[in-house]
Amino acid sequence: MPSTSTETRVRYAETDQMGVAYHANYLVWCEMGRTDFIRHHVRSYADLERDGIALAVSDARVRYHAGARYDDLVQIETTLTAVRSRALVFDYRITRQPDGAQLATATTTLVSIDREGKVTAMPAALRAKLTTVIG
Repeated sequence: MPSTSTETRVRYAETDQMGVAYHANYLVWCEMGRTDFIRHHVRSYADLERDGIALAVSDARVRYHAGARYDDLVQIETTLTAVRSRALVFDYRITRQPDGAQLATATTTLVSIDREGKVTAMPAALRAKLTTVIG
């Protein structure tokens, strides 16, 4: 399945007293990867929102394998694994560069919501476009 790759450096503010990236930052990195994936394969998330399309995280799971430290170069590989009528599922592999050490794997599920925040069917055109991405 097609994936996108996003890189970021661990900022000092993202670390704890031990100099290790705080666990919640991995979800922020997943968001970075996900928005880059959507931008690359569809268009910017901001454009989708302007058209009334919103996606909200309904489930997030992270498995930590090793810690990232201040100034490490982190790569987030993002893959769309499922497109449903009301939801998308993304998988992530977060590694340290240049050695490729696996830091975390994660999965998020996003649901399509309307302007009132109620779960709704994803627009057919968006669903079709994303379905072609995963083949």
